[in-house]
Amino acid sequence: MDAAVKTAARKAAFAARKAVFDAADAPARVAKANAALRAVLAGFGGHVLAGYMPMRTEISPLPAMHAHDGALCVPVITAPATPLQFAAYHEGARMTEGAFGAYIPADLTYLTPKVLIVPLLAFDARGYRLGYGGGFYDRTLEGLRAAGTITAIGFAFAGQQMDQVPIDATDQPLDMVVTEQGCLVF
Repeated sequence: MDAAVKTAARKAAFAARKAVFDAADAPARVAKANAALRAVLAGFGGHVLAGYMPMRTEISPLPAMHAHDGALCVPVITAPATPLQFAAYHEGARMTEGAFGAYIPADLTYLTPKVLIVPLLAFDARGYRLGYGGGFYDRTLEGLRAAGTITAIGFAFAGQQMDQVPIDATDQPLDMVVTEQGCLVF
């Protein structure tokens, strides 16, 4: 895939996400999306769940994460071009700024998730996502899938769906995407 195609897609996706994030009804959309995510996660009770600490205009999964019946963790970037690690997290945990400005727990006790909530810029009906371009989630999903069972759940506003996400051979598809309009299973 031509890098310029992905760069242009990212630019358009950032703008589309920001428009939804800044809309007057965004808080209601976030609440509906979290209700849908909680319903999906109810089927994974007792399993280790990796979520994320929202940045910029990312939709926040924190309400659904905090309602999860099981251990929680969030991603930690330990080095460029490597898979993510996941540090144990709980509501009220002391956090510190990690790579790229993402907050991570001050206590880095690592867990291996069985369910992974994945942030994204855009997604399509095939289950592919457009990320920020670092490849962290693709490398992570590839490794977790090779090691055993992992369920990858994209979390986004419905307005982030595009006709077709540009992909490369290393891009990993999601198992489902949850939005304020419900759950798409691939």
